[in-house]
Amino acid sequence: MTVYFIGAGPGAADLLTLRGRDQLAGCGLCLYAGSLIPQAILAHVPPGVPCINTAGMALADIVDHMARATREGHDVARLHSGDLSIYSALAEQLAALRAAGIAYILTPGVPAFSAAAAALGQELTVPELGQSLVITRTQGRASAMPAGETLARFAATGTTLAIHLSLAVVADVVEHLGGYYDRDCPAAIVQRASWPNERIVRAPLAELVEAARTLPARRSAIIFVGPVLGQHDDGVLRRSALYDPTHISQYRWADQDRGSDV
Repeated sequence: MTVYFIGAGPGAADLLTLRGRDQLAGCGLCLYAGSLIPQAILAHVPPGVPCINTAGMALADIVDHMARATREGHDVARLHSGDLSIYSALAEQLAALRAAGIAYILTPGVPAFSAAAAALGQELTVPELGQSLVITRTQGRASAMPAGETLARFAATGTTLAIHLSLAVVADVVEHLGGYYDRDCPAAIVQRASWPNERIVRAPLAELVEAARTLPARRSAIIFVGPVLGQHDDGVLRRSALYDPTHISQYRWADQDRGSDV
């Protein structure tokens, strides 16, 4: 029997992957991460199969549920919000399962920053403005940041930042970034991306703290900062060479090479 770790996506039930849906439909136990998982996703669990909210549970208790279910011949669905690869507390669960000899499979999900970019209606990598994205967070009570991973160091690159779990300290974020980005650098906050109560604010960096005061006091928000955020204004659009008819790409046939597979 297997434990399926499933990225449930950012919130909207229809952003669950087909693979994740099918794994939920075949499970004999579902463990899910509290209010971050919408009830509509749990509807894919077969009738009568227990769904256990793990909010507030210790790691040992979660693993005990997994071990008991697999011993009894059931597959387990373990739902995490967003994508498993970032801020999921996944590593410690996998280590415990390996120690117990329990098989597991990981199924990726739509990450929150991707849903937030869709809500903003724009690309996060734009030619000549920004070709990198730094996904980071500020230090919280549950986990300390490594010494070298500071907002100042990331800001020194001048690229696009996607700062998770930091709405409560947005004033500190702006203060740390102020020496690296212009006061009028475009910024945005997307709260509860893809949920029915999604909220978006856009403001120059210098005005972001004031703009954030219009949002409910929830941690589930992403702060974006970087010149690419100005791309919603068609007047500053930088065009990629990808769709330029004179551009020859290694991924697209040049006219003179059509018909050749060399």
